Amino acid sequence: MNDLNIQGMTVAPNVVETIVSLAARDVEGVAELGTTASGSIRSILGGKQPVPGLEIEVDEDEKLHIVLRMVVKSGYVIPDVAAAVRQSVADAVSMQVGVGVSAVDIFVDGIRFDS
Repeated sequence: MNDLNIQGMTVAPNVVETIVSLAARDVEGVAELGTTASGSIRSILGGKQPVPGLEIEVDEDEKLHIVLRMVVKSGYVIPDVAAAVRQSVADAVSMQVGVGVSAVDIFVDGIRFDS
């Protein structure tokens, strides 16, 4: 994602990524974002991605399309966690950045079993 220009203000991509990441992590049932595999592949290829498992693009309607990979804690209903993450992310981006979210696509890469 390039810098986001909104009403004469420029927002750096890492700012939006941080907002999305914090909003997703605050949802009960989210164990972590991304996967170890996606992070290690990025580092091997030399790609720069501050938040593993997170991709943000601006669509043709000037709204954000967010793709988020996460691990869910055992005992939580996956569709409920995903719905809560979608809502939390959309609300946080709208409130803090002033930009709409067209979609939050979620991929659940695993379940964490804590002992």
